[in-house]
Amino acid sequence: MSSETLPAFIESSNVERKQSLSEEQEKSQKPRLGEGFEPISKRQMKKLIKQKQWEEQRELRKQKRKEKRKRKQLERQCQLESNSDGNDRKRIRRDVVHSTLRLIIDCSFDSLMVLKDIKKLHKQIQRCYAENRRALHPVQFYLTSHGGQLKKNMDENDKGWVNWKDIHIKPEHYSEFIKKEDLIYLTSDSPNVLKELDESKAYVIGGLVDHNHHKGLTYKQASDHGIDHAQLPLGNFVKMNSRKVLAINHVFEIILEYLETRDWQEAFFTILPQRKGAVPTDKACASSSHDKNSASVEGGLDSDSSDEENSRNELDSQYEEEKQDKENSSESTVNSIPH
Repeated sequence: MSSETLPAFIESSNVERKQSLSEEQEKSQKPRLGEGFEPISKRQMKKLIKQKQWEEQRELRKQKRKEKRKRKQLERQCQLESNSDGNDRKRIRRDVVHSTLRLIIDCSFDSLMVLKDIKKLHKQIQRCYAENRRALHPVQFYLTSHGGQLKKNMDENDKGWVNWKDIHIKPEHYSEFIKKEDLIYLTSDSPNVLKELDESKAYVIGGLVDHNHHKGLTYKQASDHGIDHAQLPLGNFVKMNSRKVLAINHVFEIILEYLETRDWQEAFFTILPQRKGAVPTDKACASSSHDKNSASVEGGLDSDSSDEENSRNELDSQYEEEKQDKENSSESTVNSIPH
């Protein structure tokens, strides 16, 4: 190799060496697959896309909220202008006449119920409170012996109960602040039947959801404490296909309805659920006598077919009774006529 070509060869080899070194540096700087870099899954990609869309639409949502507030303000303003007396709710509340009758739910049976039944009792109390607030003749509502499982459940699931209005919630037993001669315990086992409500009295409803596990307990408690007791006149006005057992809120609502209408039959048929199959007693008696007459005529014509029909009816009635027992097992055994 000549002396002239030697410097050129050295220079070209140096350039090649520099290029190879730069390529190696670039490769080393690029992250290798699995080293410091993890591929994004489809689920993560969807989350990122949704997050991006959420951020992009933030201003749009803000604008929609403003428009909604303005629309509500305009609606309220139009409503106030259209009502000469102002707010409708306030006008209705002025027509309310409060009753002096005291209606007490006795919650002293807390230890006899499981949590599932405590929750049912809580819901029935909520219904009573709501109905009393809406009633035209609201009663003086008392919740006594309030504590234990019931209070804990209300604290956990209904924190707003501490702000309830027009209700007296007391941890004490009702006998501690109401005179014995003013008390009347409403119990299904009482032989006494109410004819009318005395608004100077305090009527007690047993707060017990027990699925008939403690029959006669409220009647026994009233008798042991020397408290007057009675049952609603259900049997005088109503004939039902199912067992005559009413839930706590049904008894409460029937009393509210009676205070408004002063008619037991209307109160019963307004409040009782359709599944009870309630009919007026006079219609039930007429239907029963008609069925008996038809059965006697058929029996005279064909005794064998009559016997077969009777046996079939007995099986049907047994099935109906079992079905009705299942339907009513969730209702409390309070304030109805004796079983």
